[in-house]
Amino acid sequence: MSRSRRLVHAAVGGVVALSCTVLTAPAQAAPEADEPVGTVRLVTEKRVTVDYPWAGASGFQYRPGTTSVTTVDYPDTTPPDHAGPDDLASGTDVVNTRDGQTVTQRHRSTGVTATVTIPSGQAYRAAAGWSVLTMDGTGALHVLRTVEGTLTVDTPVTGFPAGARPVLYRTGGSVSRLAIVYVLDGKTSVGLVDLADGAFRTYVTSDEATPQFAFNDRWLVADWKAIRVDAEPGTEPTALTRTDVQLEAVVGDQLLLGNPDFVLGGTEAALTARSLVTGASSTVLTSSFGGIGPTLDGGALATAGPSSLDWNIHRITLTDSGGLATTKVARVPAAATWVQGLAVAGGELFLYGATPGGSLRYNSFQLDATGRPTGAQTRRSPALSETTCLPGDAACPQLEALGDGRVGYLWTNSAGQESVLNVGLDTTTILSGPTDGDSGGRLAGGTGRYVLYNGSSGKQRLVDFPRAETGGETTLTRDRTAAAVWGQTLWAPGGTQGSVTGRNLKTGTTTTIATGAPCTPTDIQAVNTWLYWTCGGTAGVYDRATNRKITVPADHGPARLADGFLLRENRTTRDLLLTDFHTGTATTRTLVKLPVTDQNTGGSNGRWAVDRFGGHIAYLNGTYGEVSIIPSGVPASPLAQMEAQVYSPSVIGRSMPWSPVWQLNKPSTWTLTLTNASGAVVRTLTGASTGAAVRPAWDGTTDTGAGAGSGPFTWRLTAHPRDGRGPDLTLSGTMTLG
Repeated sequence: MSRSRRLVHAAVGGVVALSCTVLTAPAQAAPEADEPVGTVRLVTEKRVTVDYPWAGASGFQYRPGTTSVTTVDYPDTTPPDHAGPDDLASGTDVVNTRDGQTVTQRHRSTGVTATVTIPSGQAYRAAAGWSVLTMDGTGALHVLRTVEGTLTVDTPVTGFPAGARPVLYRTGGSVSRLAIVYVLDGKTSVGLVDLADGAFRTYVTSDEATPQFAFNDRWLVADWKAIRVDAEPGTEPTALTRTDVQLEAVVGDQLLLGNPDFVLGGTEAALTARSLVTGASSTVLTSSFGGIGPTLDGGALATAGPSSLDWNIHRITLTDSGGLATTKVARVPAAATWVQGLAVAGGELFLYGATPGGSLRYNSFQLDATGRPTGAQTRRSPALSETTCLPGDAACPQLEALGDGRVGYLWTNSAGQESVLNVGLDTTTILSGPTDGDSGGRLAGGTGRYVLYNGSSGKQRLVDFPRAETGGETTLTRDRTAAAVWGQTLWAPGGTQGSVTGRNLKTGTTTTIATGAPCTPTDIQAVNTWLYWTCGGTAGVYDRATNRKITVPADHGPARLADGFLLRENRTTRDLLLTDFHTGTATTRTLVKLPVTDQNTGGSNGRWAVDRFGGHIAYLNGTYGEVSIIPSGVPASPLAQMEAQVYSPSVIGRSMPWSPVWQLNKPSTWTLTLTNASGAVVRTLTGASTGAAVRPAWDGTTDTGAGAGSGPFTWRLTAHPRDGRGPDLTLSGTMTLG
């Protein structure tokens, strides 16, 4: 079977955005459609490299990648006392803007401006502070500055070697000097021009054609040779020990070194400092690379952080004792990345994409009871290898958010053999469930610990991932039919027309329901007390709580059952349709008009997804990497237990706590009390559900930290619905320690 990956991109807008933006309207939404309560953007964890068009005493400008320039002001900045061209030192806060033969100079802190007019026959080469460097037709250099803001004064540069060919002009940590790299007689040299009087001096002759260098008002370091700027003429520079890092800046007497050529796997590039006086080395910033450079006031800027989700620009300044201080001055927004799969369950939106850069990962956004995003993008899996996909796949990989903080998804190797994988409770664990070499399959659904797999072999397998502690195990293999799993019940067609039988996966007991379907259902879905069936041309929902039979539309597909409503997509009109049947009567409305641009075609984990454990709907809104969230408006069912994994361990402790799992049908906050045989409460635990699952951990200690001892204990769980709908749920039981 040939396999390919279907990669259809949406039109790309701006690539830089915050990882979570709320109250953003979806692209191309129909006027009558619902407005989203929030929009998130999936971003890559690959850290963005920035450059600094200007960096001075009161702030700086930076440009991430190829995007537009952002201006940042330092907090609590004290600008230079005097701001005018006759005071070169105040130029540390001057921004130069060139337009042809005119350079406009603006002191940012005071607003003082000056205009330098470049004479005819001279060409702009560089600018630092209040000074502009030019070259005339003979190759002579000039320093231009203004008097009284408009009259340009021309100071010829002296001391520049005759016949030398400048190849590079660069500013550094100074407004009194500007560096020139030149070639003469086949040798490359680095020197500084004194902008006060135009005097040029060569300091280092390099053995390299393009030497690294950095400088400030005290030091010039070039080609790993250091020399004081005020050293006597004829002084030879001091050779430094060469490493594989770059010379980034000089702050005071400290040489900043960063951006190494090679970093060992599992380690991070760091920004370090080496004293040019004592030779002592220190770490300035860990996890720092790219975006490192000097500021005109003698400091430096550097990007650093653990990932793009916390990627910041730091200002590096000199302390009174000659050391270095760092301060975060800007957050660099992460770049958007393509959403290759989405799912939502238990108030968590899961997005799948290449967020580490080249590798894929599941990330999530927490949603509040209204569907509004409440936090930033969070890792929910390790970096994952890419899976092959069946031709024409609606979405790849096939995935299902299970409502307990985990995602089950289908992974296919290069030979076409499939496995059901499980991730989500931490960022390192991948659990795998076998399909006995089956291939060409689909995930038919899943909740909590169970994932239902339909293989092309004609077999249907139920894969169990108990308590997320071990790999998956196929607990049931049967002939493939329409089927659904909800909690601990597997629903499949019964022995008579229209009947559906539920099998308790723990006890084996069965319950048969006459749904009223005029056929053997070709699709079955289950959520809470609702059972959805379809025969292709007809469809209905059976309410097990009231024994109601409700007819629902079957004219568009695919359909996805949720708590009290059905979601369908009309691929012709691009309408996402919501049919509300929770009152016993089905009414349908257009929820949103999906964009024309087709990112991931198809069903619930392609262009849209619905939370079966809460009722929110997420969809790709047509902007690259963006997903919008809309609440269904349908009231959720009361809080209920779907399944539980409660056991009685003989011994527990800090390294092996008692870790029961109660799978509920929607998110909650909870309190768990442990009472001893005497009736005294020894421990009270509280928390919020992971998705819709309660996952406490008791290490056998009391509230005071003492050991609780052995013997029988009574536990009591009280869960409060996070959406405030319906009563609290109370469960209780016993366990024995020792």
